[in-house]
Amino acid sequence: MSIFKKSEEQIQTATIDELRHIINSINLPVQAQSTAERELDMLSKINPAAAEYTIGITYLDYLASLPWNKKTDDNLNLLRASQIMNQRHYGLEKIKERILEHLAVKVLMTNQKPRILLVDDEEIAIENLQPILAKDGYRVFTANSGSKACEAISRTVFDVVITDLKMSGIDGIEVLKKAKNVSSDTQVIMMTGYATVDTAVETMKKGAFHYITKPFKSSEVKSVIKEALKKKSASQPTKGSVLCFSGPPGTGKTSLGKAIADALDRKFGRIALGGIKDEAEIRGHRKTYAGAMPGRIIEEIRKAGVINPVIMLDELDKVGREFKGDSASALLEVLDSEQNHEFSDHYLDIPFDLSNVMFIATANVAYNIQDALRDRMEIIEFSGYTEDDKIQIAMNHLIPKQVHAKGLEDSPPIFTEDAVARIIHEYTREAGIRNLDREIASVCRKKAAQIVRGHEPGKEDTVTEDLIECYLGPRKYYFEVADEENKVGVATGLVWTETGGAIISVEAVKMKGSGELILTGSLGDVMRESAQAALSYIRSNAVSFGMDEDFFKSSDIHVHVPAGAIPKDGPSAGATIAIALVSLLTGKTAKRDVAVSGEITLTGRILPVGGLKEKLLAAKQAGVNAVIIPAKNSVDVDSFPENIKDNIKIHLADNLIEIIDMVLIDRIIDRK
Repeated sequence: MSIFKKSEEQIQTATIDELRHIINSINLPVQAQSTAERELDMLSKINPAAAEYTIGITYLDYLASLPWNKKTDDNLNLLRASQIMNQRHYGLEKIKERILEHLAVKVLMTNQKPRILLVDDEEIAIENLQPILAKDGYRVFTANSGSKACEAISRTVFDVVITDLKMSGIDGIEVLKKAKNVSSDTQVIMMTGYATVDTAVETMKKGAFHYITKPFKSSEVKSVIKEALKKKSASQPTKGSVLCFSGPPGTGKTSLGKAIADALDRKFGRIALGGIKDEAEIRGHRKTYAGAMPGRIIEEIRKAGVINPVIMLDELDKVGREFKGDSASALLEVLDSEQNHEFSDHYLDIPFDLSNVMFIATANVAYNIQDALRDRMEIIEFSGYTEDDKIQIAMNHLIPKQVHAKGLEDSPPIFTEDAVARIIHEYTREAGIRNLDREIASVCRKKAAQIVRGHEPGKEDTVTEDLIECYLGPRKYYFEVADEENKVGVATGLVWTETGGAIISVEAVKMKGSGELILTGSLGDVMRESAQAALSYIRSNAVSFGMDEDFFKSSDIHVHVPAGAIPKDGPSAGATIAIALVSLLTGKTAKRDVAVSGEITLTGRILPVGGLKEKLLAAKQAGVNAVIIPAKNSVDVDSFPENIKDNIKIHLADNLIEIIDMVLIDRIIDRK
């Protein structure tokens, strides 16, 4: 028994010694090193059979597996980055330009030379030192008095200030104070020919980095400057970038994040946040619990093996909240560049530096992200693709991908552009390209089945417009507007949804009643208020519209927006509801191929709305000939590419009165 016990003690000692050797060899930060040593000392006193021993060993093993100091060097070649993004993604020019701007800033920051200010009232001292430092690649500024040095410090933030201690007027101590007041990270090196222990101690107490006596050796000065710059760099954590790609599904948000990582030569990690409700998923569990685990952030960094990966936080707008904690709030520290250099995971229980990580979040609707969290990110909007964009993406990316995936490379089907256009028009209804990809995949599967069944490759290998129905069956979608007739009380509107722009029809009817406004169609509070505002405006201006002022006294008005199972909300339909009501109450027909979007006020003003690009794309796809939008949205329209504005008339209006004649036909229709 004693031999067995001795063997157990030897195994325990060997295990702890091995862990101690590993931990001492990876150069942990001071606090992590202290925690690890304390844990090792505790483990050496615990019986290996105790549960705490296994927990402690697992914790130290995980601590040692983290990349505390490992990082990859960024590839900051803008031309290469541009080529990678263009190969992976068609279009998205403004978004790519924004990413290249981000890389350009990193290039400038990386190549920026340290700024050094030399201060001495003896010109000979400056003349001796300036060329030496300039030769080493530093940007050297000079001042021959304390007052001029203080002026220079007020204008420019220096990395290092080298100042003489004894100067007439403002001395080196005052220069030190000034430099520290302007920027506490500026490292100040004092020089004097009257060195004493007391003056050295005094300057160090006031924040000086080092004290050099004259005459000095140039090698000594250069060595001290390098140490000062190293300290400044350590005291200024690199602020990681936090971008949020917001837009409809299938527009390339996630894949563009991967392209950015490849362009930078960084490791890539992805965390799917959709539906996460437990805060511990982000911040981890306390290590004292059995089965405790670190959070997803730390685990993703461990998998990457470096402290500067690109981490994508997918579906940030779908993070849940329940009794287990608020996961979105747990992300506040992760994404705050002022705090995340000391991120505290519950499992590690020591600070971990996340400032080198490039976080990229994705969301369908940025508005659904918690306000405090959204404030920590730069929102980059992804719009839907135009028909031309989709055709180019299909021909150059989707079709080659599906041909390879379905084993058709020996006899690849040739899709015509007309065939792809028909798929887009009649078999998909989306802002992105996911369904387009699925339909192309379906055609390729049927081609594969034909080949396996013994079909000889021939003319049928060209997929033409006429063959699409043979492969995909009857069309799934129709032009809602182009196929409809003009009617009284029915107006066409443009709205924005999570999946892009959409066309809606607002229907209004009048019946005998007691002055009640009935609203149906699964409308939200904002849309209901828009309908109330539209009716109030029309009632207050009934005479100018040629209506009876008491039209509402003995009548009920019912406003309905079809597709009642789909929730709808937002102010954009206010002007459309107003047009439908005016059409109903005047008996004039509304043009179905003219769509309206804008928020209505009680005075008839039309206020600006969002999502215009998606709305215009939806209008073109639905066969709308003209759209009416708020005049204040003219800036947005001017920024759109010409292919979005082609073949559709865009009218701007400030007031509902201006658009009545554009939408309503003067001919009176007998509604009986």
